[in-house]
Amino acid sequence: MLLKKHFNLTARLFISLVFLSVFFLNSLFAKDILLFKVYDEKVFKDVNLSHYLMSEKLDGIRGLWDGKAMQTRAGNAIKLPSFFIKNFPNFKLDGELWIKRASFEEISSLIRQENPDEKLWQKVSYNVFDVPNACEEFKLSPCTLEARLEVLKKYLVKNSNDFIKIIPQIPIKDKKHLEQFYQDIISHKGEGVIIRLNNTPYEKKRSNNAYKLKPFDDTECIVKKHFEGKGKFEGKMGSLLCEANIKGKKVSFKIGLGFKESDRLNPPPVGAIITFKYNGLTKNGKPKFASFLRVYENSALR
Repeated sequence: MLLKKHFNLTARLFISLVFLSVFFLNSLFAKDILLFKVYDEKVFKDVNLSHYLMSEKLDGIRGLWDGKAMQTRAGNAIKLPSFFIKNFPNFKLDGELWIKRASFEEISSLIRQENPDEKLWQKVSYNVFDVPNACEEFKLSPCTLEARLEVLKKYLVKNSNDFIKIIPQIPIKDKKHLEQFYQDIISHKGEGVIIRLNNTPYEKKRSNNAYKLKPFDDTECIVKKHFEGKGKFEGKMGSLLCEANIKGKKVSFKIGLGFKESDRLNPPPVGAIITFKYNGLTKNGKPKFASFLRVYENSALR
């Protein structure tokens, strides 16, 4: 009996620690990289958008180049083929490893390979949206996003690399211009739009000057329990209970949408961290229409 109590206590403690890691994950990452807030029309109600730039938000894997090697947002090393990083700069870059729209699972699988498949990496590009230390290293004044990307552009003129792409940053004319750009991307199966204030330095935190505009919100939660399905899902996982910290409040809720047949036969284990999408919150602060997206990168790579 004492052994059983000890086991249960240890299991609860482990799950609590993993859950706390989800809560503080973003704050830990924010010390090192730029994070984007969710676009809020109320915030931009009286803002002059002509000071902002917009670009497509790519559904890839965040890649942080430190001048010698690349890591994911979670700090996991990414093994890149030697031909891919030939002529990469010795200064820092921030961007997305990407194949094409609606191909997240393909790039996610690729970066987890112990021995990179050079043939598959031929179709990958590294799409840069910032040069974090350019203002300090190259004495830029003013320290604008456009000026930082110009540093990389000039570097690539003399040091050619076919895999590095600079994500086009488009000056926003007005809200109608932004809406048209957004709708065009969504209609072509893109993920969304990034909106950034041009005249601001690279900020290693969740910035008030950088936003993401998508048709849904997404975040992470920890799997707490599985529920067996009924009807066509009998004998498989029907839904799971998840726990998340949303706007500073811990909430529990079920997720039964978004799972493939293979997910239901082999669901994310209890204690796993998953990413899900949702459309707003209920009056009790729970996500509406929660739908599974994927096992969170940090869980998949550890």
